[in-house]
Amino acid sequence: MKQVKIGIIGLGARGVVLLPSIALISGVEIAAVCDAYPERVERYLELCKKHGYTPAIATGDYKKVLEQDLDAVIVSTTWTTHVQIAVDAMRAGKHVGLEVGGATCEQDCWRLVETSQETGKFCMMLENCCYGDSELTVFNMVQQGLFGEIVHATGGYEHDLREQIVTGGERKHGRMVNFLHRNGELYPTHQLGPIAKLMGINRGNRIVSVISAASKARGLHDWARRNRPGTDLAEADWKEGDVVTTILICANGETIVLTHGCSLPRPYSRDGRVQGTLGMWMEDKDAIYLEENVPQDGSNPDGEHEWTPMAEYKKQYRHPLWKEYEAKGIEKRGHNDMDYLVLCAFIESVREGNPPIDVYDTAVWMAVTYLSEQSIAMGGAPVPMPDFTCGAWINREAERPSKYALSSVYGELFGDTEEKNENY
Repeated sequence: MKQVKIGIIGLGARGVVLLPSIALISGVEIAAVCDAYPERVERYLELCKKHGYTPAIATGDYKKVLEQDLDAVIVSTTWTTHVQIAVDAMRAGKHVGLEVGGATCEQDCWRLVETSQETGKFCMMLENCCYGDSELTVFNMVQQGLFGEIVHATGGYEHDLREQIVTGGERKHGRMVNFLHRNGELYPTHQLGPIAKLMGINRGNRIVSVISAASKARGLHDWARRNRPGTDLAEADWKEGDVVTTILICANGETIVLTHGCSLPRPYSRDGRVQGTLGMWMEDKDAIYLEENVPQDGSNPDGEHEWTPMAEYKKQYRHPLWKEYEAKGIEKRGHNDMDYLVLCAFIESVREGNPPIDVYDTAVWMAVTYLSEQSIAMGGAPVPMPDFTCGAWINREAERPSKYALSSVYGELFGDTEEKNENY
């Protein structure tokens, strides 16, 4: 197994969360760490020591990291700094694992794509939700035709983050400045990533236009006045609407609705829903409805439609990656283990090439943010999504077979022969 040397650029909350999951992956060396805040560097070095790493360099200048002999870097800085660091890293001969966040402009998305093409280095968004247990179960079922033809999907990042946002200055957290100055779908990829893979975006399908609308912005102002009275933020003019709704239109006729809401009181939800001609999945119900399960023997004369718990379908259709992972009994860490799986996919891609989330996926998912801002600014007018593949989406080369693949389920790569022969 090839030893993979990586650098971590950005040692805040996300960088800290990733470290324990990285430590579970064999053959990985954290050889460099970087953050603009010295206290974070010191704390991270202590965490590295705890997990058995001794970085050769710890610095506040990411360009010094790029001078090191590394295979790849993980970029977990603030959203608006991702692109420049990623571009510089690829030009320095490093593959990039890019943490989630939206783009500020079209030029940045093209810079990622063109730099990856020119250097031969990949830029993989570390969208952990693509590896969620339920998301992969649904993907497996869609691949087997159980939902019929997919017509519509929804997703949301609905998360009460009022305290985190308003106290962003104290926390050195990047969300605050974005909510103060921008109005759009600021955080689209948790929900969009799994849907895009399920609908074959950039592989036989693409998003052609974006329509977005925002409610008024009141939640952060209200929270700040009640909890931080007398401060500048209590009277700040927050620009981000409390609820942002975005509609994506696909080339093959599907629609996707994304909802962003972080500034009103509510429980967390990613609001996943996939609807096809034969059935649907709803995340918040943790349930699936398939038409084939409706009794046809006259015992259901009123046509009652009932949900079946997701757990029942996981008994038969759980993605083999999750079956294998559970069987290994690995200590659970990081966002219900999604962090570990996406990092495994990243490290495997450093070794083998052709990541399951490539630079075209990364560019499209990030582009939703700036396109939604444009649509909202024009009163909800549709705006076109650039084709970052330049037409290649119509007939792209097949994805590299991998346990971590997201365009197909390669059941033959998993060890349970009996199950493999039955379900694949």
